[in-house]
Amino acid sequence: MSTEAGYDLEYRSFSLSLAEPLETAGGTIDSRDGFLVRVSREDGAVGYGEATPLPGWTESLADCEAALERARSTLDSGTEDDVLEAVDEAVAARYGVSLALADLEASSESTPLYRYYSPDTLVARVPVNATVGDGSTEETVAAARDAVERGFSCCKLKVGRRSVEADVERMRRVREAVGPEIELRADANGAWDYEEALEAVEAFDDLDVSLVEQPLPAGALEGHADLRGRGVGIGLDEGLLEHGVDAICEARAADVVVLKPMALGGLDIAQQVATWVAQLGMTPLVTTTIDGVVARAGAVHLAASLPDPPACGLATGDLLAEDLGRDPVLFENGAAVVPQAKGLGVEGVWEA
Repeated sequence: MSTEAGYDLEYRSFSLSLAEPLETAGGTIDSRDGFLVRVSREDGAVGYGEATPLPGWTESLADCEAALERARSTLDSGTEDDVLEAVDEAVAARYGVSLALADLEASSESTPLYRYYSPDTLVARVPVNATVGDGSTEETVAAARDAVERGFSCCKLKVGRRSVEADVERMRRVREAVGPEIELRADANGAWDYEEALEAVEAFDDLDVSLVEQPLPAGALEGHADLRGRGVGIGLDEGLLEHGVDAICEARAADVVVLKPMALGGLDIAQQVATWVAQLGMTPLVTTTIDGVVARAGAVHLAASLPDPPACGLATGDLLAEDLGRDPVLFENGAAVVPQAKGLGVEGVWEA
């Protein structure tokens, strides 16, 4: 974009508590703090974005706010391209600003955001997975059963905080509880060394686990490559940010590449990466970073803009005890119903 000035950018902070602390191999998450972004134009058009940093994935909360302030100041006298350049080194801030600008433009064109990025696409639903935290075996089984009762056909279990044997037992108990027709995945967040990861992958193959996300630390491309071809798909998440698509492809280190728009800096960047990944023979999989409704809706529109997405990690709103506003995305029978209203489809968030 390169439209001349005539815009106003505002932002305000928020803190959203989780319904329950989410235990992951990287630590416990009990709240999400960030900034709601609003861009308005002289003709009355408005767009919304969300910048919600996540430690280890994006800039800090303070750096995010500083970047948003640079964007606000730049928009007073510069173009939209100048504004995005001002937040180029702060990915969460860039996501918030670029999402607000895209929402404004799509709304002005009276088109859903996913069709703004992919005009020839018309999608009603995208498949989603349920995310199950790294709790006790009993808690894990109960959460997986509940997800299946609510219509999910794919469950992703957080693993890596306990021994491999304990995680395999958790997965085995879930498989027994949900039956063979439910797709099961695991997400280790880089918690294992190679021997542990190999043990887990071989055991998970016997349990018909389809995918393990980031079994090894992000730097271990060769190790991830060696884990492939053992019956369980290998997904890179943190590894994408450290190495980039070309290095992952050259090392043949992944079957699936996980795309977090907040960590990549925007839907525009994430869609480019998804296209690149698919051209290189890997599967792009969209997930959120446990965000508020504005960022989550953006991730749903991203997934809808891609051809034949797998079950994506988009159904994370229930992890929050509170939100920024009403969710325009309905979840039915393991799928997100894609909003067909103009733009993101979110309403009332600034007034909430």
